[in-house]
Amino acid sequence: MNAPYIVVLGVAQDAGYPSIGCRGACCAPAWDDPAKRRFATSLGIVDPGTQKRWIIDCTPDFKDQLRLFDAHTPEGVRSCPHGIFITHAHVGHYAGLIQLGREALDTQKMPVWAMPRMALFLKENGPWNQLVELNNILVCEMVTDRPVELGDGLSVTPILVPHRGEYSETVGFRIEGPAKSALFIPDIDSWDGLTPSIEELIAGVDVAYLDATFFSADELGGRDMTQIPHPPVIETMRRLKNLPDCERAKVRLIHFNHTNPLLKADSAEVFAVREAGFNIAEHGEEIRL
Repeated sequence: MNAPYIVVLGVAQDAGYPSIGCRGACCAPAWDDPAKRRFATSLGIVDPGTQKRWIIDCTPDFKDQLRLFDAHTPEGVRSCPHGIFITHAHVGHYAGLIQLGREALDTQKMPVWAMPRMALFLKENGPWNQLVELNNILVCEMVTDRPVELGDGLSVTPILVPHRGEYSETVGFRIEGPAKSALFIPDIDSWDGLTPSIEELIAGVDVAYLDATFFSADELGGRDMTQIPHPPVIETMRRLKNLPDCERAKVRLIHFNHTNPLLKADSAEVFAVREAGFNIAEHGEEIRL
């Protein structure tokens, strides 16, 4: 079957699961059992027809994710991706680029697609600018709402979203295939600040991977959530509860903080999400486009 498809290469927040330094009950199962560990959020795109593939967000887990990607890619497709798309300059979304340097993969002019501020950040700050100077990466600027064509009927379009912009703007992506499309918004401050609305964006795709960093606003035990804003899952479900069943079923929650009970398959919160008609992104799942 030559239809392009998406592979979920990670579902956790930037630090992965278990999280560094965490000695709490939330991470104990994953410290004890490697099978329960989860990489930072990333998607892979494969086009068997052209034998090419791409990665969205290059996380600190890039080395292991590339290996996972190999397991979901037909033989004959080269291991090194044909390009990388970056959502924004928070550490879990671009730090893996360092693996493209001469100390590691030593790639040659690997296309790295980024928005203008993100592109400038990579070009002007070390160690990333060394990747540019040594031609390990070729920074390609994206334009909001303008598709980057990957092949016949396959494209990736950046969608500007409101999120903390210390070093760069933040985008989600619409991934368009010959038959189906997907939305990917792993980080956003609030659904209220999104234009078009999240309901309109969901209506325009077949699958929607949405920010589910925290299940509830009190998850971090009193920490000031205004400093790390994300729409809690319970608020997302409340906002979307009146959508038709078929629309709610498109939603696949992703980007879980290590404290998020959705990381535990047998939790009451997982049951509640599924009972409400929503879905949860799974490590290694494939979605045909």
